[in-house]
Amino acid sequence: MTKTWKELEIYQPRVLKLLGNSIGKKRLAHAYLFEGKKGTGKKETAVLLAKSFFCRERTDAEPCGTCSSCRRIDSGNHPDLHVIEPDGLSIKKHQIQSLQGEFTKKGLESSRKFYMIVHAEKMTANAANSLLKFLEEPGRDTMAVLTTEQVHMILDTIQSRCQVLPFSPLPSRAIRTELENQGILAYMAAAAAQMTNNLEDAIELSRNDWFAEARAIVIKLYEALTVRKGQALVLIHTQWMPFFPDKEKQEQGLDLLLFLYKDLLSIQTGMEDLLIYIDMKETLEKEALQTGQQRITERVLSILEAKRKLQSNANPQLLMEQLVLTLQEG
Repeated sequence: MTKTWKELEIYQPRVLKLLGNSIGKKRLAHAYLFEGKKGTGKKETAVLLAKSFFCRERTDAEPCGTCSSCRRIDSGNHPDLHVIEPDGLSIKKHQIQSLQGEFTKKGLESSRKFYMIVHAEKMTANAANSLLKFLEEPGRDTMAVLTTEQVHMILDTIQSRCQVLPFSPLPSRAIRTELENQGILAYMAAAAAQMTNNLEDAIELSRNDWFAEARAIVIKLYEALTVRKGQALVLIHTQWMPFFPDKEKQEQGLDLLLFLYKDLLSIQTGMEDLLIYIDMKETLEKEALQTGQQRITERVLSILEAKRKLQSNANPQLLMEQLVLTLQEG
């Protein structure tokens, strides 16, 4: 079911406030271009806008959610809401022409019509030119929403006929809340939300057995570094390198290690609400009491330097061996 304006506002407060005000004042544009990275809520916002556009029982901007229009949109079969998505690799001219044909017909539910073009950057040149004419002569009670992850690929003439709304990367706190709402364990939600600002990727990551095991190995390394120092190098050879075999996975491992040391700084600066390894709070609090802030900061910087060297194609095993020695000395 579509989220409400209040629920979506934590993800895109500026966009939702602007649209909400426009609905309340009856000043909606005839065409919008939602642009931003994957997983920032563009399509969800477009569907919610369509509900508000058609709902006759809404309160301010909020659709009622129970009328026939709202229910039909939730089930994906509203006759006056048309969604165009790529047919294969592109959106073709015949898809836009078919859409135009639909708009010559009288609305089945009301006089209003709403269309969405998802991944609008994938329109062929002919499709884009067909749409341009459509945008130049908007029908009364007609609204369009185009969504794109690559706004630079949209014709300037199309952009100029739309109100462009940029969607920002999602804040980690919002992703974390959404993951917990979906039943993800709090400590897994906290870690996944730090790894990406894409909600879809965070959901997939938090449910991935590999990610859960990666987190466990990082905790083992941290314990070896702080409690069983003689075992840290052995762990690098026997567990770390086999489990993180390529650069992408090695970087994820270093990120998870970095989060542990950042948690120590969060505790020392009284910002426990930012903790990522919340299931290790008691252990981290003890370590934070025993270690100076400067020393922890130096360890954070050494992990960041290891990440930089990894990107410069340094030998991963030698890099991790050196990092372990540095963290132990620190």
